[in-house]
Amino acid sequence: MITVAIANQKGGVGKTTTAINLATGLAAMGWKVLLIDLDPQGNASTGLGIGPQSRERSSYEVLIGSETVDASVQPTRVPRLDLLPATQDLSGAEVELVDLERRTHRLFDALEAAPPRWDICLIDCPPSLGLLTVNALIAARHLLVPLQCEFFALEGLSQLLQTVERIRTRFNPELSILGVALTMFDRRNRLSAQVAEDVRACLGPAVFDTVVPRNVRLSEAPSHGLPALIYDLRCSGSTAYVGLARELMARLPALKEAA
Repeated sequence: MITVAIANQKGGVGKTTTAINLATGLAAMGWKVLLIDLDPQGNASTGLGIGPQSRERSSYEVLIGSETVDASVQPTRVPRLDLLPATQDLSGAEVELVDLERRTHRLFDALEAAPPRWDICLIDCPPSLGLLTVNALIAARHLLVPLQCEFFALEGLSQLLQTVERIRTRFNPELSILGVALTMFDRRNRLSAQVAEDVRACLGPAVFDTVVPRNVRLSEAPSHGLPALIYDLRCSGSTAYVGLARELMARLPALKEAA
């Protein structure tokens, strides 16, 4: 199974929107997808129509070892897409994990013990570089970084990359940066174009060609418990995420065969 962490310690960059719609796009293209919600806010769970009252088991129980991944996942209304939901219990997980063995490898161990039911696993990380995100980066083979096209886009990116390098050196030498996805692009704003140009000049081919625009339908979809690709497939945001999913697949064909 290919495992991809979707992370950026800066909040409001489109991590959850990217996770939900990429997972939906990959499932629509025939991949069996597991989406892990590792954010205490649980927005990925809500955005897929799994309300708090329906989350009997969650990523919290998996991390502390009281439940397995296989027993905790829930099907979604999207065919071939399963979800490991999050609850507010995750808020205290970082404190609890400190006293547990292999506290940085809890998610890795849980996924290693899971049955081979899925082609790819996407992990929606919280907006921080704490133990939850570290667990995700150690469990993952690849990192996808959503980066919004705004003035502070590159602020903190170097810190994230330094963290990735430390994890690669100490824990997970196979971790690689799959790509950077530019989000919240505003065609009316010249600054968005300038930021996108600067990011491409800095990171080169690591940046995906597809740019996700600011789009009202992307913001509306979670309130209906639906990915934007189902809520409004024809909107510009959905079209962009379909393109991003295709780019993602193009970067992973050999890996899928080996998974």
